[in-house]
Amino acid sequence: MSNNDNNSFDLACHEWKRTLVGTIHVAGVFAALPITGFISDSFGRRTALVLTSVAPALVGVVRAFSSTYIMYLCFEFLEAVVGAGVYSTAFILALEMVGLDKRVLGGNLISSTFALGQVLTAGVSWLIPYWKTYLIVIYAPSILFISYYWLIEESVRWLLSVGNKKEAARIIFKVAAMNKKKLSPETMKMLVEEPAPTKPQISTQIPEKTEPKKSLFMQVLRSKTMIFRLSVCSFWWITLTFVYYGLSINSVSLSGNSYVNYILTSLVEIPGYCLSVVTLDRFGRKSSIMTAFIICAVSLIGLPFVPESLPWLQTTMNLIGKLCISMAFSSIYIYTSELFPTQARHSLLAFCSMVGRIGALVAPQTPLLMAVMESLPYLVFGIMSGTSGLLMLLTPETLQAQLPDTVEQAEHMKK
Repeated sequence: MSNNDNNSFDLACHEWKRTLVGTIHVAGVFAALPITGFISDSFGRRTALVLTSVAPALVGVVRAFSSTYIMYLCFEFLEAVVGAGVYSTAFILALEMVGLDKRVLGGNLISSTFALGQVLTAGVSWLIPYWKTYLIVIYAPSILFISYYWLIEESVRWLLSVGNKKEAARIIFKVAAMNKKKLSPETMKMLVEEPAPTKPQISTQIPEKTEPKKSLFMQVLRSKTMIFRLSVCSFWWITLTFVYYGLSINSVSLSGNSYVNYILTSLVEIPGYCLSVVTLDRFGRKSSIMTAFIICAVSLIGLPFVPESLPWLQTTMNLIGKLCISMAFSSIYIYTSELFPTQARHSLLAFCSMVGRIGALVAPQTPLLMAVMESLPYLVFGIMSGTSGLLMLLTPETLQAQLPDTVEQAEHMKK
């Protein structure tokens, strides 16, 4: 909240009330991510994307007219709840719309736009310091995302996973026509039509009683491999949100204009995303993400030992840490998505993201660690990054691997 917020709600002498706004927002995101994953996996990526784009825009505009601090907090929480899954939904949709060779590029283009959004946010805040006008300018344009329901198509992979082959075939034909490609009618017929059973099959099928299909989520819960993988992924996400947001929060300690500092810490993410585009497909998911974690750990653990007479080196090491954690953050979206089966992919990704918000909840409190030891926040950031890097050794490589559609396929992915 800005200084104008202090004047509106008399927060000048209540610092904890200012920090509580961020905590409330993260709590809303934490609570809502599983719901978004359920909507996306049950009703489609497109529906979830439109819902999580338009609903928070409406709430954000209404929040601009808050007359009390409690009212502001309530709308802050509600906006986080209805918009929590917009990024993960867009990411999953993009991931499932592109081919295997463009998966990394597509994912990192989305991550780069996230960084540019932070830069834009800082720029608008710099130009429009009055918080009510700022909220309206930031949120109102997002109402136009309702048009995406007619402008974009549903994920073909999701349609196939729920058995809607006719709609999937229609989209494939449309895409082929737009790209001036010819598809075999026989191939499309096999996609749309179920093969007719032969006489021997009919005779055996009539007396046979079909057992109810085991819930996909029960399969995941009963799989030791999936539970272990989910636990490791959750720790990665806690580390990423903790270090990512912690470094952003501590960027205010850098000398100079606070808006410029925030813009720099946002812009430095883009080179990290570009590096992941180059390295993920060339060196593999595991090696690339592990290297990013380790370099981040080394730079942050080493930062407290830099002499105060070299402030430029301290700033450089801080930015290197932010660059590497950003590279790992964008890459982990791709990697986590590739580790789980299609019908549960978004729900499990949302679960990891939800658990990861624990790091985001704790990150605002890291400045308090300086009362114990000034360098303690950076040491904690570094240790968690190093631990996450070592955990990469325990999960399978997914480079050039087809996305698993079932739990069995996910279990048999090679390390």
